Amino acid sequence: MDHYLDLANWSRHELFQFFISYSNPYFNVCTSVDVTKLMSLVRERPGVKISLAIHYFALRIANEIEPFRYRLKDERVFVYDVINGGTTVLLPNESFAYAYFDYERDFEAFITGMGKAIDDIRTGNGKLKPTMRDDVIYHTTLPWISFTSFAHARTRGRGDSVPRIVFGKFARENERMMMPISVEVHHALMDGLHVGRYLSRLEEALADPETFIKG
Repeated sequence: MDHYLDLANWSRHELFQFFISYSNPYFNVCTSVDVTKLMSLVRERPGVKISLAIHYFALRIANEIEPFRYRLKDERVFVYDVINGGTTVLLPNESFAYAYFDYERDFEAFITGMGKAIDDIRTGNGKLKPTMRDDVIYHTTLPWISFTSFAHARTRGRGDSVPRIVFGKFARENERMMMPISVEVHHALMDGLHVGRYLSRLEEALADPETFIKG
């Protein structure tokens, strides 16, 4: 169930108090992950786009790592039981808007739901429609750039504690296909340890995607 964290007994209480007053309390980690086997899995499933599959893996693992479900509310830490997703959608006029979709553990159900959310935005009126909900993770994709660093535009009061995950252009390295990924989080809520766990779990899932989606 959704609940507030017991700050007084939280092992990170002092770190929370230390970072919460920072003017820029965010840190960003960029790396590359191997998506070779995920591409093979998608090729065996007609109609499943690689971009949707990547969002499924990223969001499911974010739900597994508890600090990715922490959000700041009234100077306290709120823990969501489930977090959902948002992503940028490129429009025909080369602008973009946002699509929001529910997390589903079932792979096929997730792919269907996210695909519909994106199609609805592309075929709608194209308005930006940002959300003030914070039970989401913000995703964006830059399929034109194999980046090695990334910085987000921010304004105080909008999604201050929402993690931001970016996917980049695939690049071949020998026999492997690699994808850059950026993870940006609020340091009052988690540390490099937690982002490391997230990325390690993602690498593990991508190494055997068939088993992961059946689990």
